[in-house]
Amino acid sequence: MRHIPPHRRWLIGVVLFLNLCGAVLADDDPRLAELLKPVIMAHEGTVAVSIKHLSLGATFTHRADEPMSTASLIKFPVMIAAYQLAADGKIDLTTPIELKAGDKVPGSGILTQHFSPGMKLSIRDAIRLMIVYSDNTATNLVVDQIGLPATTELMGRWEYPNTRLHSKVYRGDTSIAPERSKQFGLGSTTAAEMIRLLVKLDKRELVSADASQQMYDHLLACDDKPRLAKYLPKETKVALKTGSVSNARTVAGILEARSGHIAICVLTSGNKDQRWTDDNAAVLLSAEIAKRTFEYFESTSEAPPESGPKPLAQGASGELVETLQRTLNKRMGSTQLSVDGDFGPGTRQVVIAFQRANNLPPTGEVSPETWKALGPLVVADEETQIDPEAINKEVLPLAPPDPIAGPPFVTANAWAIGEARTGRILWHDKGDERRDFASTTKTMTAWLILREAARDPKLLDETISFPVSADRTPGSTSGLKAGEKIAVRELLYGLMLPSGNDAATAFAEFAGPRFAPDGDTADARRPFARFVAEMNRTAKELGLKQTRYANPHGLPDNSHLSTANDQVVLTARVMQNEQFRNYVQTRQHAVKVQNPSGSSRNVVWKNTNKLLEIAGYTGVKTGTTDAAGSCLVSVGKHKDEELIVVVLGCSSNEARYVDTRNLFRWAWLQQGHRD
Repeated sequence: MRHIPPHRRWLIGVVLFLNLCGAVLADDDPRLAELLKPVIMAHEGTVAVSIKHLSLGATFTHRADEPMSTASLIKFPVMIAAYQLAADGKIDLTTPIELKAGDKVPGSGILTQHFSPGMKLSIRDAIRLMIVYSDNTATNLVVDQIGLPATTELMGRWEYPNTRLHSKVYRGDTSIAPERSKQFGLGSTTAAEMIRLLVKLDKRELVSADASQQMYDHLLACDDKPRLAKYLPKETKVALKTGSVSNARTVAGILEARSGHIAICVLTSGNKDQRWTDDNAAVLLSAEIAKRTFEYFESTSEAPPESGPKPLAQGASGELVETLQRTLNKRMGSTQLSVDGDFGPGTRQVVIAFQRANNLPPTGEVSPETWKALGPLVVADEETQIDPEAINKEVLPLAPPDPIAGPPFVTANAWAIGEARTGRILWHDKGDERRDFASTTKTMTAWLILREAARDPKLLDETISFPVSADRTPGSTSGLKAGEKIAVRELLYGLMLPSGNDAATAFAEFAGPRFAPDGDTADARRPFARFVAEMNRTAKELGLKQTRYANPHGLPDNSHLSTANDQVVLTARVMQNEQFRNYVQTRQHAVKVQNPSGSSRNVVWKNTNKLLEIAGYTGVKTGTTDAAGSCLVSVGKHKDEELIVVVLGCSSNEARYVDTRNLFRWAWLQQGHRD
């Protein structure tokens, strides 16, 4: 029998005694509460949590009965409704669905970007995509098959009154509960109701035993496992579904622990940290809650059962890591890892580079697939069998010394410096290499609006009613809500200062009808697509030969690419416009917006560009995504010389400012030397 620590024996004994007596635990586990309360209370945002150990019956709750936004977590109940309708004989999960152009919606998933109209998939396959990749288009296809009210009606019959689907994804106009949509967005639930559903699923009592198993398998395949499993042992199985919108991050799932299955639900809203990054505070909170809960219930003295070879990952050490480092040095050519046997961040980065070069998932962990791609390993004997005397006599080559002249060393993957007056490129490094350029995209978005305003001066005073599609746009935000009204001239501040992705969508929907479509399909005629088509036409007119826009905000898209050189050319052109120049050098701006009820509220926007805190800098635009890294387009003036510096793919937000200032300083010195 495995050893069980005293505090676990005590808990198990109490639970068994109460079960024998027909009693239930009325209160939360106080020791678990001691572990979880501090991290919950430290979070800057509203948090609801419910946890239940499904074998022991131990629980923890925090605001568990409070209705909260689900974001994509509502897709779990949507799946349940589909399987129930199938069990009732009202739908057949093998029925094929044809994907139409009008079905495609933005956001998470793979159907919109990677599949063409006309392709067919079964309802079951659409459910799989809805859960595994949180595919928004697949979700709407499923909802069309089961009916929009079906999820809410089923949850109501089963006495889950707060678990409701309000509309289709990115189709706010379909809402069957407009007021709840305004309050909660796509859907709502409580942490307690999610746990009750997970308990029934774990018992295979959700719809039927077979349906429960199929649904559980879908959740096991969900690709957003770090939301709960980030700090758990690698072999831990997790069945879960997550959700993410700008101010809310949600997750509900089951951890398969040795002590038994643990159901966890963490709902957050009103989060201060609204970044779309892996280290988002709410994402890390749910992972930390899962870690503390898992460790509390597990016996640390028992080694986990072996379940096949484990991936070699950061934190490992020993001879195998040394062998890996030698092999990577040989396979990657110029890479020179220290063969020290410690799998640290440097080794992980080289593993990722190797995986990308060999079309493997860039996990940073050495799985069997990566070992296979590495080929024959370079073992120590291949080095030590050389004659020591020959090694000692060998003269090792040195790289040339760092030059005193030349540009500074920077973290940016690509940069360019040009004349602000003409756009002429003066110096660059990989300045003509096409790359993701994140929210620096919004320079073109603002330029199209201001260019139209020059043709029609009344445009800036027109009122935009903020569309639902804008309110649902992920990432950095102006903070405006669907239905709120704002003048065009004011919303330009919301676009350029806080880098509002939502404002970019609003402008595309508002101004798109002014422009010609790129084609004659229904998709091409939509305002959003017409706006993007005009962005590309304008890029061509301005001589941006390497730039292609796929959207007005800069969220990642495989076809959304530009170069540092092109961004210099664009910036030189738009900075000749005094209105544009005034917007991008504004450090903060406040505005009053009117909501549909007739009342108003004040909104304050602060510029994300920290260079504006230093005299001499007058813009232009920041940008950050995982795909692009940290980017910055800047204009700076020294004496009478105004230059543009563009850095793309910097290592961090802070590094982009250091890189930019170093490049400006170097460039101005070169200008002085030329004089």
